[in-house]
Amino acid sequence: MKTSDMIRELCEKLNISMAELCRRIGQTPQNFNKKLHRNTVSYAEMIEIAEVLDVRYEQAFILPNGQRIGL
Repeated sequence: MKTSDMIRELCEKLNISMAELCRRIGQTPQNFNKKLHRNTVSYAEMIEIAEVLDVRYEQAFILPNGQRIGL
């Protein structure tokens, strides 16, 4: 799943518009949509989205033994 798909699904599940998400993270919808289209949303922006929406975001490698290697 692409980052843009994840963000759109998150907004849908939380029943907020993309415009509202952009307002909460302090970006214009036009700028943020360009980032989604180019798939250039940064890890820091993903963390910020999680914080403003009060959800948890994880980015990690999970080894077969369950060990996690994350940022």
